[in-house]
Amino acid sequence: MKSFKTSISISEIDPITLCGSNDQNLASLERSCGVNLVARGDRLWVDGPSESVARASLLLKNSIATIRKDPACSEADVRALLESKPAQALPTEGVDQCEVQTYKEIVRARSGGQLEYLKAIETHDIVFSIGPAGTGKTYLAVASAVAALRTKQVSRIVLARPAVEAGENLGFLPGALEDKVDPYLRPLYDALQDLLEPERLARYQSMKVVEVAPLAFMRGRTLNDAFIILDEAQNTTPAQMKMFLTRLGSRSQVVVTGDVTQTDLPSTQSSGLVDVSGILQGLDGIAFVYLTEQDVVRNPLVQRIVKAYEQHQQ
Repeated sequence: MKSFKTSISISEIDPITLCGSNDQNLASLERSCGVNLVARGDRLWVDGPSESVARASLLLKNSIATIRKDPACSEADVRALLESKPAQALPTEGVDQCEVQTYKEIVRARSGGQLEYLKAIETHDIVFSIGPAGTGKTYLAVASAVAALRTKQVSRIVLARPAVEAGENLGFLPGALEDKVDPYLRPLYDALQDLLEPERLARYQSMKVVEVAPLAFMRGRTLNDAFIILDEAQNTTPAQMKMFLTRLGSRSQVVVTGDVTQTDLPSTQSSGLVDVSGILQGLDGIAFVYLTEQDVVRNPLVQRIVKAYEQHQQ
């Protein structure tokens, strides 16, 4: 394969944030892309096979754009960007259209799939986000909800999850009902705590401005002026999915997230998330966004685990 060499300007950013301590970020990128990287002055030179250079350059430019927008981002965040496999380039211009400003921080897309996801949330009343663990499905949905609440686009946030046990029996846990369902809802609380100050979150929960509840508690309700999120939707039955979607009231928005490869329903029970794509696909106001292992933004090892499972199933 023909060798190619190019350079990228790093003059407007802190080079240590990009390169990492002892150039660890660059070393990781060299290994994953099969290129040679050398920093000279305010430019970073990339040398190697043309396809490898193109991929490394794309990852570097995405990371540099992120650092310019958020100079306080950590080396770990940059390393995750450099080790990701974006489906498409993140634009260096017009990125503000895909930012969501929460009470604590600005949240941005970190892959092409995430960019499509945030754009869909901006332009559709109902969005289904389907993809493997670690792709930011829940986090971006909660961030968008908090941003909508902050700008008074909605007056409350409602987050729901089906209380289905993932291979474990939690029915005999001690305590009141709230104590029993808390383990199912903990991931939603974790996301909220990242995006809302503790005092504000506690106040909003006491005022029912932010509500986290099992899916069963949604029956019979009509939710107006709300941002509603259904997480782990692969564990809904078709009847539960229909019940949830018909809770949508006026001036409300819905985001449904799930991973169809991790269903905890009995093997004889079909998933509402699987069925709904065949029923609602193509309807105006509804978007389906499919994320892949290329959008995983957790530890890079998660990408490889997801890919290995997909290959095994195939």
